[in-house]
Amino acid sequence: MDLFNSDPNPNLLPYDGTVKYFGKIMPHEKALLYLERLLEDIPWKNDEAFIFGKHIITKRKVAWYGDSNFSYTYSNSTKHALPWNKELLELKKLAEALTDTTYNSCLLNLYHNGEEGMAYHSDDEKTLGKDTSIASLSFGAERRFLFKHKTTKDKVSLDLEHGSLLLMAGVTQTHWMHRLPPTKRVNKPRVNLTFRQILQQG
Repeated sequence: MDLFNSDPNPNLLPYDGTVKYFGKIMPHEKALLYLERLLEDIPWKNDEAFIFGKHIITKRKVAWYGDSNFSYTYSNSTKHALPWNKELLELKKLAEALTDTTYNSCLLNLYHNGEEGMAYHSDDEKTLGKDTSIASLSFGAERRFLFKHKTTKDKVSLDLEHGSLLLMAGVTQTHWMHRLPPTKRVNKPRVNLTFRQILQQG
């Protein structure tokens, strides 16, 4: 073991991808201020999906921001990006500095309590390109986050803390799925910001 070159944020995946957890990247009180601003200032809307011809509206709410009016389609539903606000630009700059990656868009998720979650999926839409990097910031309630390998079914889990940063990079989206499982033990909201690099359109 090389004590002088050890990675302070080691890869959490055993193979076929890169996931790094930076832990809390700001003081607790500063993270609370960001949470308050995000809850109050973001024009949250219920997420929509069209699955097997059925129109589903989720309790979870979302918002989509970007450098320009990007469109982003997942679950057969298309969203158009809003212009950045002050807080989102600050958080984008922080995520870019820590992950050494540039991002041009952000999908925000609001989970009102632990009963709201996300099923296993991969962020592998063509608009994200191949081997994309996604920086995920968490504010509010601490939640368990799971990864499952598409072939071996091996699982990796971690707890995402208030004011923390997670990076998914390399071939992670090709080989692994991830989810936010629901829980009855959480009764407070969580806001999740996923900074992405959308391919230039048109």
